Amino acid sequence: MSTTPPVYPLVKNYIRGRFQDAEGRSMAVLSPLDGSAISSVPLSGREVLDEAVAAAKEAYTEWSKWTIKERVQVFFKLRALLEQHKAELTALVSAENGKTFPEAEAEILKGMELCEFACSLPQILNDEIQEVSKGVECRTSHAPIGVVASIAPFNFPFMVPLWTIPNALALGNCMILKPSELVPLSAQRIAELLKESGLPDGVFNIVNGDREIVEAICDHPGIEAVSFVGSTKVAKIVYQRATHNLKRCLALGGAKNHLIVLPDANPDISAANIAASMAGCAGQRCMAASAMVAVGKTDHIIQQICEEAKKIVPGKNLGSVITQTAKERIERYITEAEAAGARVLLDGRKAIVPGKEGGYYVGPTVIDNVTPDMAIAREEVFGPVLAIMRTDSIDKAIAIENKSEYGNAASVFTQSGGLANYIIERVSAGMVGVNVGVPVPREPFSFGGWNESRFGVGDITGKSSIHFWTKLKKTTTKWDPEAWKDWAS
Repeated sequence: MSTTPPVYPLVKNYIRGRFQDAEGRSMAVLSPLDGSAISSVPLSGREVLDEAVAAAKEAYTEWSKWTIKERVQVFFKLRALLEQHKAELTALVSAENGKTFPEAEAEILKGMELCEFACSLPQILNDEIQEVSKGVECRTSHAPIGVVASIAPFNFPFMVPLWTIPNALALGNCMILKPSELVPLSAQRIAELLKESGLPDGVFNIVNGDREIVEAICDHPGIEAVSFVGSTKVAKIVYQRATHNLKRCLALGGAKNHLIVLPDANPDISAANIAASMAGCAGQRCMAASAMVAVGKTDHIIQQICEEAKKIVPGKNLGSVITQTAKERIERYITEAEAAGARVLLDGRKAIVPGKEGGYYVGPTVIDNVTPDMAIAREEVFGPVLAIMRTDSIDKAIAIENKSEYGNAASVFTQSGGLANYIIERVSAGMVGVNVGVPVPREPFSFGGWNESRFGVGDITGKSSIHFWTKLKKTTTKWDPEAWKDWAS
């Protein structure tokens, strides 16, 4: 029996360790599960950001003086609280984002892992020291950069904020988080749990809003660095605007991940992984398999992919997409591809979930005979849709992948190690998988793509993030070896 998502308290900005009532513009927060209103979020102006930055600056004076071993104690406690509240947090993510419970729970588990990595920073962050000549010593140390901002997307309301919060704060910075106005509720609980974990007031702040706040973050003279996750269109704008204002910026954009499937691929492994990658999180992830390049005789694998996809049922093991507009856009891609000559093998248009008729559901969709020039092959669909292109050679398949403006991820399905390596070495993607539908690196390995999928230097998680959230201090010290005294003699 379907249930209506609960109604949550009104979303508030979080500054100096307190939630603040907001005035002015606001918008309803709708659950994608059934379209019901579950809260309301303020669309704050620049004056609120000014207050948050001032709070962060004040807190930075003391927080940056804490040793890193002291700072990571907060994240030991946060990790324990995430585990303690896992069921509650899972329900929250599902309600505001539309994920299934297992998918929502996976966000919480990943958040726990991100806290674990932050707790390892005292062991990973080894400053270097060397005697470079007689009596001369050089040392490098990582210093925090100050007040930073993190702009998060709608598709992972819990996990993506925790891509940045633990590492940035553990390294001594103070932060303003701008969550997506579509999914602002998870950020509220993160703030509460951080305070319960012992984080000093002002170190972490939340400013809710829309485009106006994003632009204000890029412009604000008190913010030293900006991280962004979202569409490529907006990532470009954020990167250009932030760097124009002399800020450090790392902006992750969209993706069009290609799966190259060879005739020798294991049908069972390939079909299960490809279907799960295509439909997981309703296809709303930058690591989703949205384009498949079938090389040679692969009809048997394509047929099995369809059979696996049929097991994925909206409202059961397939969640909703984020908005009605998103649903209409995804279905339009399918319709336009069909009109252009593509063959719809499995049609997810007009999906209805009994009891949740107001929800934004798109069923798993598999489309064959797609050509590389079709919009569904070139653009990020961000839905549970797999577009299949066909070719007769590996090199042609690689050329199709490399022609894409994106470069987030790619995978190859084969039982040949030699062919796998041949493709790995030639595809233009920052993350590559072999017989893996979602090649997401796990900590301490970092997350980040190439080309139009990332703007800026480095990656947003793992060891690479250390360089983004800190600046190197180099110290050279000269001692007179002749001045040494044996005070014990």
